[in-house]
Amino acid sequence: MFDKSTWIKLPRNVLVGHGVLDQLADAVAELYLSGEPLLVTSPSPDRIAGDRVRAQFGDISSVSLDRASFEAVERVVEIGREMDAGYLIALGGGKPIDVAKMAADRLECGFVSVPTAASHDGIVSGRSSIPEGDTRHSVAADPPLAVVADTELLAEAPWELTTAGCADIISNYTAVKDWQLAHRLQNVEYSEYAGALAQMTAELLVERADSIKPGLEESAWIVTKALVSSGVAMSIADSSRPASGAEHLFSHQLDRLAPGRALHGHQVGVGAIMTEYFHSGEKGDWRNIRDALSTMGAPTTANELGIDDETIIEAMTTAHTIRDRYTILGNGVSKEAAIEAATITGVI
Repeated sequence: MFDKSTWIKLPRNVLVGHGVLDQLADAVAELYLSGEPLLVTSPSPDRIAGDRVRAQFGDISSVSLDRASFEAVERVVEIGREMDAGYLIALGGGKPIDVAKMAADRLECGFVSVPTAASHDGIVSGRSSIPEGDTRHSVAADPPLAVVADTELLAEAPWELTTAGCADIISNYTAVKDWQLAHRLQNVEYSEYAGALAQMTAELLVERADSIKPGLEESAWIVTKALVSSGVAMSIADSSRPASGAEHLFSHQLDRLAPGRALHGHQVGVGAIMTEYFHSGEKGDWRNIRDALSTMGAPTTANELGIDDETIIEAMTTAHTIRDRYTILGNGVSKEAAIEAATITGVI
């Protein structure tokens, strides 16, 4: 008797396009939420778009965060409880959205994601990434009830944030390969639907790399749709597996060894170049990944990341220790193998 079941949590509304920020209140009204909202933001997004949000909700309470941290989550939870918030609105990039996601889970209420930068797939996923000291914690939480992504705002965001989002999506290439490998060798559960969707988003950006240009709103549209699709893939899988493999372990280790040197998306992009070499060898698809990243203006070398060669090699040889997740790195790669991969691919 077949008795398998799963609960897939997805955003109810996804609104992407020019000027849609001014439709935020309408999008929220369709959710039939009760109670007052709490706006969670940070200084720059608040300056850019905070008043446009407040104008739609009247006397809305808000909290501005300088950084993402567990202390920031506690602060939002405390304010939310004091005002008995019905739901949260996260306005900004990674910091407000990740913090609001965790805080909403603690408060047992929903949240609405309003990204001002297309920098990562966390704008729609059910994962929250919070730094603590020299490490970063990936925590499961519910995805947003709605996503309102104004491409006019996203196109005006610093270009490096957009290229980081692109690199994060392109790294799905190797994440899915790692997931398939873990399925074959470790019997890890694999979803054909989630894997295909995650891989398709990566291929979309690689194929359209020359269309991703600074200040072009169409580029923001393409990247945002890809980020949404990647987040949905994780929700379908109920796991970060579709978008997180060895390249993310490499990035997390870089966060420990060289904190604050480079953006997360840029690190996983460079990691994907190297891990694709491990998967497919010298004739593999690592050139397609590298060329797409380069075309978009994303880093493809240690020097462009601002990280020395020795740290790159140390991160790759120790990345497997980050978490209990089987990838192409297995129980670790040798220093010689890491140097070969990094040299042949041009990372060092």
